[in-house]
Amino acid sequence: MRILCWNTDETVWRHWNRIVGSEVVLVRVTQWSQMLEALQSEDGSFRYCFIYLDNENFSERVELVVSLRASHPQQKMIVFPNQASQQAALRLFSVGVSGQCAPYIGEEQLKLVLSVVESGEIWGGKAFIQQLIMQSAFAMNSGDAELDGLSDREQDVARRIGKGLSNKQIANDMDITERTVKAHLTAIFKKTNTKDRLSLALMVQKSHAMH
Repeated sequence: MRILCWNTDETVWRHWNRIVGSEVVLVRVTQWSQMLEALQSEDGSFRYCFIYLDNENFSERVELVVSLRASHPQQKMIVFPNQASQQAALRLFSVGVSGQCAPYIGEEQLKLVLSVVESGEIWGGKAFIQQLIMQSAFAMNSGDAELDGLSDREQDVARRIGKGLSNKQIANDMDITERTVKAHLTAIFKKTNTKDRLSLALMVQKSHAMH
């Protein structure tokens, strides 16, 4: 597995090399232009992008990640911010970033993160994701999409997404399979013009707040 890493910090870079498994090849770039070139020349050959966000020009770097998501929507990206910013996290998750981790994450924790992201879930710590979902929905621009076009079953799934439940929890709650949950979510994303479960959750929260 090859992972493209934008990392400008030598200490953090050495740490990442220590904690990844032997089957992982980290490819490092230190300039944003190199990041773009690598993805354009080998688009699809990197399983993940690891992006270290240091304190210098932090907000600008967040926006660079947003632009990268727009140009490479299929690429899984995990950010490693050097400062805690709920606003930045909401911005990044809203455009489809797969996870957020501490730069000095432990070996076992990283394995768990990759496992969760690989299954299609968002990683940011369960409590943090729940916190994001429960925030006032005006922080997101949900567009003109409506939930009214969903079937009763799809609305049941959407409501549970709004509560922060995982696919497994929804399946158990509704007595259906996880595969069925995923099928419902695919249809829901299409009908509501949302890109991921966080966007959908915020839309659900907004809808409830208006009624």
